[in-house]
Amino acid sequence: MFEVTVDRSFAAGHYLRNYKGKCENPHGHNYKVRVTLAGERLDHAGLLLDFKDLKDVMKETIERLDHQMMNDVEPFTTLNPSAENLARYFYVETNKKVIAVSNDRVRVKEVTVWETDTTTATYRE
Repeated sequence: MFEVTVDRSFAAGHYLRNYKGKCENPHGHNYKVRVTLAGERLDHAGLLLDFKDLKDVMKETIERLDHQMMNDVEPFTTLNPSAENLARYFYVETNKKVIAVSNDRVRVKEVTVWETDTTTATYRE
């Protein structure tokens, strides 16, 4: 099994609903998102997926959230924008695009979201 990983970052605000503490108030983070892909076969150039292509796949999702109040952006208008939910959101959005770009040869293995330098949430299926 081959794996490739790309890290990207963005800045966004959020607040947590149904939460008691500081995070119930609007605040922001400089997020880092790590997407790891996996597949058994390389393409004709010997790549699982070009790093540039993975960055392009991630770009649209990041641009939807970058410098936004995530609570105002679907699906986070109803879904709490926790690091856990962000990791799953990036997994689902990125996986759909990676499958299409790779002709179903590559899938997302896992996504990790850094909310701070020392706190992460990971989603995998």
